[in-house]
This record gives sequence, structure tokens and C-alpha cells, in this order.
Amino acid sequence: MGDYTGDVTPGGPAQVRTLDHLVIRKVAVSEMSNNAYLLTCRETGEQLLVDAADDAARLTALVREGTGSLEHLVTTHQHWDHVRALPEMVDAFHPRTHAGADDADALPVRPDVRLVHGDVVTVGQCRLDVVHLRGHTPGSVALAYADPGGHTHLLTGDSLFPGGIGNTKNPGQSFESLIADVSDRVFDVYDDETWVYPGHGGDTTLGAERPHLAEWRERGW
Repeated sequence: MGDYTGDVTPGGPAQVRTLDHLVIRKVAVSEMSNNAYLLTCRETGEQLLVDAADDAARLTALVREGTGSLEHLVTTHQHWDHVRALPEMVDAFHPRTHAGADDADALPVRPDVRLVHGDVVTVGQCRLDVVHLRGHTPGSVALAYADPGGHTHLLTGDSLFPGGIGNTKNPGQSFESLIADVSDRVFDVYDDETWVYPGHGGDTTLGAERPHLAEWRERGW
């Protein structure tokens, strides 16, 4: 893990986590403090950006902090604050774009790949499992990288944060759906060592959050 903490601020430097086969870079952008993640395969140099949220200049610099190319771009969900730089990043790098099938038509750039639960996205030699989490948006997806030399790394968008699941208070959202999917498809599948990288704010682990699942269900958010 080295010096990685997961704590980033808009305009600040990237946090960098170097695994045996994959490098994970995290930055925050915009007044919404959206997290964006750059994943770099150490064997091939191929790169994948998770959420072109805003500030295309900063995200372009992030790509260049890696290998300089961008082969893939995954959008975790359709909300406006996660897609503001999507057209610019697609125009600049022409990556293969991916998003959840049920959010795809709401995006400013229609994805090349419409993801469903159980799909796999590859970046170089690294496999990312697609986890469909319904409730914050219909097509929200998380990405899980099972590090062969360590634990799982789970990029959850706005579906799971330190202290709870994502917002479900607006029309079209569903607490019951999201808590069920997060329970069944995340906590029942991955162990306590799994590291969680959310769409805003600091990181957490499933071990830190698991004891609070019943509390979240009781409070309804």
C-alpha cells in the first residue's frame, strides 16, 4: 500500500496505489469533489479511466501521469456530476466506452459497451468484474479487481460509501433495491479485506462497514 491513504482534494495531487499488476491513481475534481480513478496495467501500459466527472484538463494530466494513452473509459452511473468531462475525454483519447446498460441512453456519449451484471472489463492483463447495483440509478455499476497477490479492490461509484449506501431519496431511486444489491452482490460475495473506492470522499473497507448493515436497513438510508 505504501503511502496511499485515499484522501484527495480537488486541485490536489493524485493518490497512487501500486499493486503487483495494476496501478490505481485517484484524484478529486469539481466543487462536488467527485473522485476519478485511472487504472494502469503494469504489463502492457493499457489504461482505463473510471468516471470522467469534470475538469478534462486535470483528467488529461492524470492520463499522462500514467502511460499517456487511454484505451477504456467506464462511467459508473448517469448522474450529471459524473459525466461532465465525458465528451471531451472521448474526443481527446477515443477510448472504448462502457456503462451500465440501464443508464446508457441517459449519457452525453452513448457507450460502446452496455454492461450487465457478471460482465468482465479488461485493462491489459487485468480483469475487472462488473457488479450491477440497482437503486441509486437503474444502471449503476461497480468494478471489482481481484488482486492475485492481495485483496479485492472495489470501485463503487455512488452506490456504497463509508457509513452507508448511496442516496435513494429522489424520484426513481430505491433504498430497498440498493440495500438488497449491496448486501447480496457486494457484502455476501467479497470479504472484509476488500477495499472500497467510492465516487466521492475517502475510501473504506467492507470489514469497516459490514457491522453497520443492519443499522442502515433500520434507518432506511
